[in-house]
Formats: sequence, structure tokens, C-alpha cells
Amino acid sequence: MPRAFARKLLGEALGTMGLLAVVIGSGIMAERLAGGNAALALLVNTLATVGGLYVLIEALGPVSGAHFNPAVSLAMAFRGELAWRALAPYIGAQLLGAVLGAWLAHAMFDTTVFQLATQVRGGTGQWIAEAVATAGLLLMILRSPPGRVAAMVACYIGAAYWFTASTSFANPAASFGRMLSDSYAGIAPGSVPGFVIAQLVGAGLGVVLHAALGEGPSVASIKPES
Repeated sequence: MPRAFARKLLGEALGTMGLLAVVIGSGIMAERLAGGNAALALLVNTLATVGGLYVLIEALGPVSGAHFNPAVSLAMAFRGELAWRALAPYIGAQLLGAVLGAWLAHAMFDTTVFQLATQVRGGTGQWIAEAVATAGLLLMILRSPPGRVAAMVACYIGAAYWFTASTSFANPAASFGRMLSDSYAGIAPGSVPGFVIAQLVGAGLGVVLHAALGEGPSVASIKPES
């Protein structure tokens, strides 16, 4: 494996790990400190995710493109902005990072490291919400002016925490990692397939809507170097 491509995979793994550590860790902290106030817990979780996502994209975007999301990587492969041979390694790195991020959050808060979530999330409304959240995410990525992807993606995800019924997972890797955390941010294993299908549908819808609106600015091409 070329060293430059290995760095890209490391960037995707670290970024996804950081994202899951932020989402799950801030969820655990929020639940402990909010005193049963669900709105306050969600607000704290949202603010931490917005800040964490912004800095992770800014820091690691130049390394790997800062996908941190199999749906984004798949969309970029369809658009020719990620080589197809790089897709499976990217997704593998993202899934590994998601698992490590969940375990890291648990370790930091002195909870059982290896868990399975029990929080059931499902139903038509939740699936529509995930499709909407992921479609919007792809639109933000594809239509953000140069240099503003991090801010626009972070702000959109922060808003989608509140306007979607699912609190905007919008990411199959995040769904996978959160399945491994029986915490505020968790999702039961049986709920994950419906979420992932909705996310992939939403990603496709986002790409189609972007094309219908006319090609605009896009994230930089991320291709393995020879």
C-alpha cells in the first residue's frame, strides 16, 4: 500500500473515531449532568458534535477528504471523486474508527468498554428523517463554497439534530459505532439496517438533487496515489 494512501486511511479512521468519541462521550456526559432534562441533554450533545465535527473536518480534510462516512465515500466514488478501488479500504477504515471511538468514549467515562445498545429506533418517521438528514448532508458537502465545507456541514448537522425525528445519524459508520454503546447515543442492533438503508437512499437523493440544481463547488478528489 502506498504510504500516501495509508495516510488517507489513517485520516479516515482517526476522524471517524474522533467523531464517535465526541458523539457518544458528550451523550454520556450530558445524560449525567442534565438531571433528566432531555432537551438540555440533546442541546449539549448537539453543541459538542457541531464543534467536534468542524475541527475534525478542518484538521483531516487535507489528508483524506474527511468523509468519515461510508455514504459520503460511496457518493464520491459514483461521482468519480474517489477511485472505486479506494472505496472498500475507506469504508473499512471508517468502520474501524467508529468501533474504536465508541470504546474510547466508554473507557474515558469508566463504563464497560464492550456494550450493545438497547435503544430501539425505528419506524417510518425515523427512516424518512434519516433519508432527509443524509440527503441534506450530501447537498452541503457538494454545494459548499471552497473553504466552507467544515462550517456548513457542522452547522447543518447541528440543525438536523433538532429538525429530524432521528436526531440525524446520517452516517452508516456512526450507526454501526453507536450500536456498540448502550448509552444516550446508542441504537439497538436491530434498528441499524433500517437506518443504513435510509441513509444510502438519502445519499443518492442528495447527489441527484445536486445534479438537478446544476454542478457547483465540490470536495476535492481523493484518489489513491500510485
